[in-house]
Amino acid sequence: MDQEERTVTYDFELGIEAYRLKGIIQNFPNHFHEYYVIGFIESGQRYLSCRNMEYNIKTGDIILFNPFDNHACARIDNSTMDYRCLNIKPEVMKRLTKELTGKEYLPRFLEPVAYKSELVSLLRELHQMIMEQRKDFEKEEIFFFLMEQVIAEYTGTFSQELPSDTNPEIRSVCEYIEKNYNENITLDDLSHAANINKYSLLRSFTKYKGITPYQYLVTIRINKAKQLLEQGIEPMEAALSTGFTDQSHFTNFFKKFIGLTPKQYQNIFKEDNINESINKQ
Repeated sequence: MDQEERTVTYDFELGIEAYRLKGIIQNFPNHFHEYYVIGFIESGQRYLSCRNMEYNIKTGDIILFNPFDNHACARIDNSTMDYRCLNIKPEVMKRLTKELTGKEYLPRFLEPVAYKSELVSLLRELHQMIMEQRKDFEKEEIFFFLMEQVIAEYTGTFSQELPSDTNPEIRSVCEYIEKNYNENITLDDLSHAANINKYSLLRSFTKYKGITPYQYLVTIRINKAKQLLEQGIEPMEAALSTGFTDQSHFTNFFKKFIGLTPKQYQNIFKEDNINESINKQ
């Protein structure tokens, strides 16, 4: 079995993260991110669940997640996986669409999987440049060419941009969680926020969002904790600030969702901030 390698690099010039998870056997639970994900399988295969649909993904397939797309993946056999991806925040994507189309909007990927995509080679090249921390403008050039094709081939029209939640009960629950994620939230609290009974809340929320209220809460906490870690806040303080009862509990959830420990994730930004400072001198 290959030794696991978990590597993440933040590119300050493009404003995006590049992940590489090699030799991975870990299953990832149902969760979502607040950013776009464009990834590909370099080797191996997985079961993917996204937006309540099932997919088999293999070498050469591109994975496309919108912000808040619920997804999970699991091993098909005993083989390991080499997975690479780019994480793009909505504000970066909005600036990008303005440059590429003249319209400032958030595009929506219509399908989460592009089988045997011809764009894998370009995506791999860009990913490698980011991992190597290349500074010449060829990297940005490839990024624009890649995203131009991704948006043209895999997203909806301008009128099909990312939708907002329209169900007022579910929106109330989401807003309550997003406002009080660092508190001890109970199902009664959420039931009162939505003004429906607890079972109806669980059933409706899970059907509408594709994720349970508790999974939504944990995902919000992890995303908030990532922001604190990026700012240099120590893992223990980040854990307590985002509603986790202790650092062990926090670390277990963080690694399940992100694939790295909180300290490993934070070290990426410490190292890159040092490199960035040196390069600017």
